[in-house]
Amino acid sequence: MRILILILLLWPAMAFSQSRAAVEGQFRGWLDQAVWPRAAQTGVARPTFDAAFAGVTLNWDLPDLVPPGMAPTGGGGQAEFGAPGRYFDRGGLDGAASVGRQMAQTHAATLAAVERATGVPGRIILGIWGRESGYGRAEIPHDVFQVLGTKGFMSTRAAYFTDELVAALQIAQAGAAPRGMKSSWAGALGQPQFMPSNYLAHAADGDGDGRADIWGSEADTIASIGTYLARHGWVPGRDWGFEVTLPATVSCTLEGPDQGRTIADWAAMGVNRVGGAAFPASEMPGVGFLMLPAGRTGPAFVVTPNFYALKEYNTSDVYALFVGHVGDRIQYGVSDFTAGWGAVDTLRRSDVAAAQRRLEGLGHDVGGADGLAGFKTRRSIGRWQAATGQAETCFPSAAVVTALTR
Repeated sequence: MRILILILLLWPAMAFSQSRAAVEGQFRGWLDQAVWPRAAQTGVARPTFDAAFAGVTLNWDLPDLVPPGMAPTGGGGQAEFGAPGRYFDRGGLDGAASVGRQMAQTHAATLAAVERATGVPGRIILGIWGRESGYGRAEIPHDVFQVLGTKGFMSTRAAYFTDELVAALQIAQAGAAPRGMKSSWAGALGQPQFMPSNYLAHAADGDGDGRADIWGSEADTIASIGTYLARHGWVPGRDWGFEVTLPATVSCTLEGPDQGRTIADWAAMGVNRVGGAAFPASEMPGVGFLMLPAGRTGPAFVVTPNFYALKEYNTSDVYALFVGHVGDRIQYGVSDFTAGWGAVDTLRRSDVAAAQRRLEGLGHDVGGADGLAGFKTRRSIGRWQAATGQAETCFPSAAVVTALTR
């Protein structure tokens, strides 16, 4: 009887183990039947392919996995809606700026050379490098072939990760050691955290040794970041943006990269730099865009097209803002934003998504009901508030969600 009870207790674990073993077998078959033919077409040799996957098994701890025969789970419904100010914690800002100033001195010659070649200021490159990998000090622990193999075989974005897996094989074919190609849990490589396709397109040789080593070479990392931004629209000679004061007479619904006007026009409307400083004369005829990451509950900015070049690196408004701000702290010694981050109501992303769907039903373009507050959602809230006789805040709150979804 004891033996029977023990078997019954162990049976779920035994069955799960057998199930995993079966999936591992399917994984090896998928590599040979689906991935290898695609890799071979790009010039990857069989010895490179075999070396890349030697000893590689599925990583069952990665997020968003959908094992064969299972339906994707909804996931994320109870995730908390994030306050933008959290991105700018004291430790993160001070650490990135302090180490960044050291790196600016250590790599001054390389930063200057890359700026001459790409037009991207060194302080901006440092801001990205610091954010992505702590200037190369952060651990990058994963094997890219395990990560991308797992996600290409069984994730919610399998096609995308399979494409990246083939790109990673091309990098190995060009000479990178497969076990040295360390990545994040999402497959982003090395110190600049390039996805493999971005490595193939934009990785650069900054130290003149004939290869782009974004894992071990600081010069290559700096050159690669600068090259990426230059190829994604960085405008030499322009800044990324300026913190401003937004008068009550200027609607927060004017935010967005599709509502640009010259910086001189913004200034004529009473949108001025904080502290009373004038906008640089060279910027006045250039186009600028209102950017309010927390609506009227936080700092306001007029940004240039270079802000959106930064968003090509990471699509988050607060990411681009962090990079620009840290760069300014490194080079100019600026302190915190003048305006503080206001309190944000505790909401779930599912609550915000429900409000977004209601706004869509009212004819607003919110940029998708994803539970995030991008500029389209922010200004849609402001337009709805104005149409219903409310004060424009241009940001989700408990009151906004309740009014829209009741």
